[in-house]
Amino acid sequence: MKIGELSKITGLAPSRIRFYESIGLLKIVKRQANGYRDYPPEAVIVLKLIDVAQQAGFTLDELRALLPPDLTQWDHDSLVKALHQKLEDIEILQKKLADNKTKLLEVLKEVDAKPKDMDCDDNARRVLSQFNIE
Repeated sequence: MKIGELSKITGLAPSRIRFYESIGLLKIVKRQANGYRDYPPEAVIVLKLIDVAQQAGFTLDELRALLPPDLTQWDHDSLVKALHQKLEDIEILQKKLADNKTKLLEVLKEVDAKPKDMDCDDNARRVLSQFNIE
């Protein structure tokens, strides 16, 4: 199939499809005699895998290491290991985000507790001193 059809099926821009090919993520592309790209049906699956994996937090470099040359040569152990690692990364990020949220809520509480007779600059100094941020 041509890139326009592949773009319509996957919802990805042709430039993005070409980019994935140029960095080695989409390896199953053949060139016709006239130089046009010819994509097999498996290209749809590969592109959808790339899109879903990126949404799950995988980097393009991680995907390059994981994706087999074709869809029949998956390395099960590497795939499972990478999925577990990504879950661990997400859990660490979630904890960090929860900690950041807690700190921001504490700061917001203190900022909102500004005495009526205090101006904003003095209140900022008061809040910063409570959190040892000065």
